[in-house]
Amino acid sequence: MAVTISDPSELHGMTVIGQDGKRLGKVDGVYLDNETQRPAWAAVKSGMFGSHVSLVPLAAADTADGDLKVPFDENALSSAPHHDPDRELSAQDEVELFRHYGVPYGGEGVTAPDATDRRAAGTDRGRVDTAVGHDTSGPTTDDAMTRSEEHLRVGTETTEVGRARLRKYVVTENVTQTVPVSHEEVRIEREPVTGADLGDAVDGPSISEEEHEVTLHAERPVTEVEAVPVERIRLGKETVTEDEQVSGEVRKEQIETSGVQESDRDR
Repeated sequence: MAVTISDPSELHGMTVIGQDGKRLGKVDGVYLDNETQRPAWAAVKSGMFGSHVSLVPLAAADTADGDLKVPFDENALSSAPHHDPDRELSAQDEVELFRHYGVPYGGEGVTAPDATDRRAAGTDRGRVDTAVGHDTSGPTTDDAMTRSEEHLRVGTETTEVGRARLRKYVVTENVTQTVPVSHEEVRIEREPVTGADLGDAVDGPSISEEEHEVTLHAERPVTEVEAVPVERIRLGKETVTEDEQVSGEVRKEQIETSGVQESDRDR
């Protein structure tokens, strides 16, 4: 069912819904049929911040619940032949677009009755501002002209840039410590024989051979290894904010006059 709306301002800003029920974008402009002055093509803004503009034939579109519904999906719009929104839509442009969307060039509704007749006549479709009727000059508005310009809207999105992990592994190293050790040594002690110990001194044979043995002791260092917890380590995250410059191209309208003599008041 083709769109039957005759006033392009009614399409302005409509949300475009695809055949799978997904939102494809918003109507940013409308191209009228030069013969019938009825809406023929809708310029649909899509992508991040509405940076991509695709033309969609209104012959296969319908309106419902304030939305513009088209029998195409997101891939069809993104891969459609590009068209400069600042120039008129030629017959050759229409042929390429209709072929892309698989829609017959001729037919009822807002499309041309016959491709051959339109190419022979050399007529083009001109883009009109869909705001006609409420904020720009035209046959149904006042004598003022609205100048518009694009503003660059910058946002942020969170993406994964890397991962950090904790891993434990074992290394072996030499540890040197000083520990005091003691040992026994033999020392010769001599004492004269006195009357008090004379009996012990002469007890036994007067001349004989014998030996005495003394056991010596010494300390030696010993080591023992034990595992003890020394600290706990964990990963933490903190947010660091820094400034980053973002640039992009935006368009704006300029208004010039012709046939008007500048007065002193205007200067």
